[in-house]
Amino acid sequence: MFTLFFRVFWVVVLLFSFQARAQPISEYSPKDNYEKLEYYIPVQDGIKLYAAVYVPKNNTQPLPFLIKRTPYGCGPYGPNKFPGILGPQGDHRFAKEGYIFVCQDVRGRWMSEGTFTNMTPAIPNVTGHRTVDESTDTYDTVEFLLRNIPNNNGKVGLHGISYPGFYVAASIINSHPAIVAASPQAPIADWFVGDDFHANGAFYLQDAFNFFPGFEHPEPTPTQKRGSSLRINSDDAYTFFLRLGALPNANARYFKGKVDFWNSFMKHGTYDQFWQERNILPHLKGVKTNVMTIIGAFDAEDPYGGYEIYRSIGKLSPDATSNRLVLGPWFHGGWERSEGDFLGNVPFVQKTAVQYRESIDLPFFNYYLKGKGDFDQANVRAFATGSNDWHNFDIWPPKDAHPTTWFLKEQGGLSTQAPSKNTGNDRYVSDPAKPVPYSQRITYDRTREYMTEDQRFVASRPDVLVYETEVLSEDFTLAGPVDIRLFVSTTGSDADFVVKVVDVFPDSTKEVQPRDKKYLPNPLSGYQMLVRYAVMRSKFRNNFSKPEPLQPGKVTEVRWKSPHIFHTFKKGHRLMIQVQSSFFPLIDRNPQVFLDIYNAKDSDFKAQTHTIYRSAQYPSSITIGRILPK
Repeated sequence: MFTLFFRVFWVVVLLFSFQARAQPISEYSPKDNYEKLEYYIPVQDGIKLYAAVYVPKNNTQPLPFLIKRTPYGCGPYGPNKFPGILGPQGDHRFAKEGYIFVCQDVRGRWMSEGTFTNMTPAIPNVTGHRTVDESTDTYDTVEFLLRNIPNNNGKVGLHGISYPGFYVAASIINSHPAIVAASPQAPIADWFVGDDFHANGAFYLQDAFNFFPGFEHPEPTPTQKRGSSLRINSDDAYTFFLRLGALPNANARYFKGKVDFWNSFMKHGTYDQFWQERNILPHLKGVKTNVMTIIGAFDAEDPYGGYEIYRSIGKLSPDATSNRLVLGPWFHGGWERSEGDFLGNVPFVQKTAVQYRESIDLPFFNYYLKGKGDFDQANVRAFATGSNDWHNFDIWPPKDAHPTTWFLKEQGGLSTQAPSKNTGNDRYVSDPAKPVPYSQRITYDRTREYMTEDQRFVASRPDVLVYETEVLSEDFTLAGPVDIRLFVSTTGSDADFVVKVVDVFPDSTKEVQPRDKKYLPNPLSGYQMLVRYAVMRSKFRNNFSKPEPLQPGKVTEVRWKSPHIFHTFKKGHRLMIQVQSSFFPLIDRNPQVFLDIYNAKDSDFKAQTHTIYRSAQYPSSITIGRILPK
């Protein structure tokens, strides 16, 4: 055992801050090529927001602004201190191109004044000097920059990954007319339904526990101090969180009531006003800029927000100049911080992230902010894993993705033929004392590679049901969300259901290099690649705001959708579905009795028997858009 800090938080800070960090050796020096200016920008309610502005030296032509607004810090602070890279990360391509870069600490964070609010609620129809939100703060910031930074061309672009991606989306609502290009990347949209800390009401325990103690700032702003991390003596998250027990034990043993947003989780266990007002999606009106949303197919943190922001802009802001989507085979932010040619054990053959950076990212901003080059990118540019190739579409999901249903069958079968028998079911005992692990890796950190992990490590457990097709006689590609329909009963009054879509490789599969040797070098022969999983806390099956118990012994339909997939199942492979009732410790344990889980006691957790029905009357199934061969 060894002592470590809450590394998840600091990884996030290092990934998303504007600070210097380890980069490939390069002769290019931002300090030698840029001048740094620091401003405290007044906004309409009187507070001042810190912004670091980097202006190219010896510039002879007006340049556009490229802005990132972030809660993770714009350090290093000080007029003579520079980050290792300016602009979108990965390399110096934007700095060499020439932009006026701006990094701003959002309200109440680091060197900005005011009170910080997580996922700042948007205020509808904000006008004049009324209530402030992220849109008004950005508007005022842009206005200040246009007036005070000489030799600008009057155009502004916004970019940001994850939480900064949320600020991009929030900033383009009724935005300043100078904002002509915006790229929300892995953006957060809704923290209860599908991003970061919940999925369909199920609580992402490991991420929330590790993130917020270090993220929160007890010191008043302005400050350059980081939050205080918690020391945890463990290198095994599964054992640590199992011993932690019921959620109230976190405060009793570790947080002592001092982690404010953890306390918010504990107080708001349903989709109440607190969570609803933090949902950005209904407010994406009046978007008139060019938007390009970036999504990683294997994003372990924000698999929901990007798709829904793209969809909501298309629906609520038809006057948006353009609304594009890019979907690649990436982990969270992997398009900027990897080559994108593999994840864990799974190869993608092409260096997809390099391709994105060279042919999509920089050309997008150059075209709209500088009028340079051509940008004829399709409305949707998407990479199909499995076949490992890029595709262009007009919309997402693609028009030619025809809904296809696979039914759970007897003896672990999976078929497009509906069940004909009036009886048929499978059952298993779900024991909260022995939850199904989400990963076979023994580590305290939440891995990113679990999103493509080999599922053989749980396929033989008695509390995991497995259904698979015959060997496929032809390739087929699945695109869009997975519509999951289970008919269930239980001896308890609540249950979680986790459904996994798995690609089973043939035993004849040969190894493909490179492989992630730091991960688990499982052989690809017979590999059960996780393509997508989706969880539903069944008490929310009808309404996230009004939970309902399951009636013991009564057959109940539980239906929900997964985040989207775009994957080709190759000839000779099999499509597999796995069904289980825990995914620990990533997702907290369900006591399997109907109660407020956030105030549960250790004694409330009960083993229960769950039954999955697969008959003509109760045809449990999944439905996904299938692109037929041409």
